[in-house]
This record gives sequence, structure tokens and C-alpha cells, in this order.
Amino acid sequence: MGKAGTDGGKRSFWRGVPRWARLCTAFGVVLMLLSGAVLVGYEALLSRYEGAVGKGDLFGDQAAGAQERKSNIKGPLNILLVGIDPRNPETPPLADSIMILHVPAGMDRGYLFSLPRDLRVDIPEFPKAHFAGRTDKLNAAMSFGSRVPGQNPSAAQGFELLAKTVQEVTGIERFDAGAIINFTGFKKIVDAMGGVDMYIERDVRSEHRKPDGTMRELRPGGGGYLGPQAEYKKGNAHLNGWQALDYVRQRYPKNGVPDADYGRQRHQQQFIKAMVDQAFSADVVTNPIKLDRVIRAAGQSLVFNGRGNSVVDFAIALKNIRSNSIETIKLPGGGIGTGSAYKGERLLPAAQDFFTAIRTEQVDAFMLEHPDFKQKNS
Repeated sequence: MGKAGTDGGKRSFWRGVPRWARLCTAFGVVLMLLSGAVLVGYEALLSRYEGAVGKGDLFGDQAAGAQERKSNIKGPLNILLVGIDPRNPETPPLADSIMILHVPAGMDRGYLFSLPRDLRVDIPEFPKAHFAGRTDKLNAAMSFGSRVPGQNPSAAQGFELLAKTVQEVTGIERFDAGAIINFTGFKKIVDAMGGVDMYIERDVRSEHRKPDGTMRELRPGGGGYLGPQAEYKKGNAHLNGWQALDYVRQRYPKNGVPDADYGRQRHQQQFIKAMVDQAFSADVVTNPIKLDRVIRAAGQSLVFNGRGNSVVDFAIALKNIRSNSIETIKLPGGGIGTGSAYKGERLLPAAQDFFTAIRTEQVDAFMLEHPDFKQKNS
């Protein structure tokens, strides 16, 4: 659980920071939410860019009367990141991607891991949405929790139930911050950076996109798609926005992802680190026009809640974390049933040992004893 300190020293923090490096605080916080890494920003622009980031009552704190506070942030921290692909305002959102960033007390590194969206879990009752509770796939918790009688679904309210569900799965008592990331906005961030360079671990073919980025046609009567497929070849690649989003969503063995959703989780984590490296590059940081586009696109792509702390507070707190200090984690698990009898995913008992290590601040020791938890490239 995060711990509040005093607010002193914030002004002296900015002295000596290069001007264009300081331009990045708000964008850095957005990237922290996407990946666990952060840039340091320029104080004069904080209110401008912080205002671009959407705010929402993701944990039900405001409804419960919690007060805004101004404080430094101290570890350990647990931050819940949820990616959604909104179809239209009337459709309840599903959690397409569910990640947790754990930052140990030292605040100089992080552990990033994903929970399978098809994980079979007990979703608790949630009176706000008149939901009685049930066993279902984890990504459905956001949909069930988002229901508001007589109104369009609320993604923020859905996040609250998803967070409660994830807490029960992991035993994490409280999240220190959370964000809903809009995948449509994600494309705009990548394009604003001029694309992202990354290593593609194996040949992957797109299920939904043609080589020019347009959608493939549905096969008459269902049963898949027709037409040529976009391809991502093994090796170094430069991905624009639609390519990046398309690549990190592929999860079928027939398209070159033999480990299905676990492979997709790995690709998402790999891309996140590549995206952070690109954001730190001189091409972005020293180009004020490009930097402004990136920050604005990032601000428009998410809803953030810091449990009373602002994005600026988190930027300062996580200023020492970089992509090379983030360990990406693969939780052991497997499917329940196969083919038409497939019911979802389950985590193996060792995953609970990892969650215990998080709660007891023993992750470093756990990883020394369990190197197989480190995410591999393939």
C-alpha cells in the first residue's frame, strides 16, 4: 500500500533538469500508467497537460467522501491498468487487457504482470450495478459493474468492480492508483511519436487487418475473415499506430501466436517497454512540436485516479524508473477445457506464491528462486 509523506522539496526537485526533458511530466505519467516508466516534466506546463488527462472515480472513493490530498508518494505501490476498446456509448465495456504494476519500497524499479482476461474468477456482488455476483471470466467484471439503470454504462464504475475482483484474486488489499486506457487513443499516441521500433519475436499474421490497415471482410455465414492479412515478420520492425495495436492484440495459434493469450500478454509487455524507450528518445524529448502532440494524445487516451494524488505527484514519485528497470512477469496458468468445451483460464498454485511475495514485499527474493517467472522473448 502506498504511504503519504510531506509535500516539501517539490520545488527544489526541478532545479537543474534540462528544459526539454522537463517538458515531459504529464506525458511521463501517462507512460507510467501504460508501462511503469516515467519522464520528468516542465512545471510551467503541468496544469496544461494534467488537465488533458481524464479523471474518474475508479475506486468509489469520491462517492464515499474521500478527500483530495497533496502529498509525496512512497512505496510499495500497486497500480491497476485496464485497456478497453469502446464500441459505442450504449455497450458495456469489457476489459481487453488487465495489468498490474508493482513498485517495491525502493521506488527505483517495477514488476509488470498481466492477468488473463479469460481467467475464471468469482466476481463479488456489486449493489451499485444491481449485480448479485457470479463465477465468470475476469474481463466480464467490468461489464457487470458498469451497468447504471436508465443510463449508458459507466466504465469508471465498471473499473471499481473489476478492481475489487482483482483484489480477491491476488490478495492485494488496495490499489494506489488506476487507469482506464482507451485503445483508440493508444493508436494516436504511437502515431504522434512517429511510430515505435521494436523486435518482433516471431512471424505473426493479423486476424482482422489487411496489409494496408483496412478491415478484412467477414466470411459469408460467419466462421472467420476473407482477404489478405497484415503480417509482422520476425526481426526489428517500425510500427505505426494501427500496426502496433493490431500486433499486440493477436492471440490465436493459427495466426502465429502458439501460446494464445499468454503470448499476447508477452507481446503487450514487450511493446510497452519499446514505447517507453521511444518516448525517452531525443527524437521525441528534444522536439517540442512532436512532444506536444504526444502529450495531448496521451492525455486524451485515458482516465486516471491516484486515490487523491495527482499525475504530477506520481511523476515525481516514479522519476527514477526506466524501461530497463521494469521486470515483465509471466504468471503460470492454462486453459480449462478445450475446443467447444473451453471455459476460460486458470492460474497454477505458484501464481499465488507470487502474489504472496507482492503482499509481503518479498518479490526480489521470489524472483531469484523462480527465474522461470521472468517473461521470455518467445
